[in-house]
Amino acid sequence: MNEREKLYEVKFELAGPAAMFTRPDTGATPVSYPAPTYSAAKGMFESIARIKSAYIKPVKVEICAPIHYHQYTTNYHGPSKKSGTDNFQLFATILTNVCYRIYGIVEEIERAPIDITTNHLHYLKDKFERRLRNGRWYHVPCLGWKEFTPSYVGEFREETNVEEAIEIIIPSMLFSIVYIPGKSDYDYNATYKQNVWIKRGVLNYVE
Repeated sequence: MNEREKLYEVKFELAGPAAMFTRPDTGATPVSYPAPTYSAAKGMFESIARIKSAYIKPVKVEICAPIHYHQYTTNYHGPSKKSGTDNFQLFATILTNVCYRIYGIVEEIERAPIDITTNHLHYLKDKFERRLRNGRWYHVPCLGWKEFTPSYVGEFREETNVEEAIEIIIPSMLFSIVYIPGKSDYDYNATYKQNVWIKRGVLNYVE
């Protein structure tokens, strides 16, 4: 097996007091999925390390804390607010006291642009692990909504365990969001996966 055929695997753990991975079908009073979507996990990886010619593809997430939901209220003043109206209260059902272990593999977007002798897949893996160890990132990884910042981001902790009692089938789960070039920030194409099964506390993105 040559260098470009090797699997370059990366992983990290994060935890926080609150998280929101919005189910689009819940409308104006959004409810969270029990675990990060593929897009959310990909964004977490990219907040820590990224390069132009490769990316980290999320492959699975382990739920490492019991699932608890909580009613949450915030003042909304975003782009969907009607012109000329005051801010309004947004009611949501969020997750509390979450902990996840997220796994990914480094994949190529395009050939390394300058030095063809450089293994940019290995470079991104090394960059990610170094920045994770040192607590450095482009911006703080968020647990869905930007205001939900983690209490821990780093390497796996010995005391963390997967909640193997969690068994959930999600009829339809948002997989990824691709923004449409040349349009506003709020125009996008969304893809979904059907009958997503969280088995023994593990959600596989690639099945």
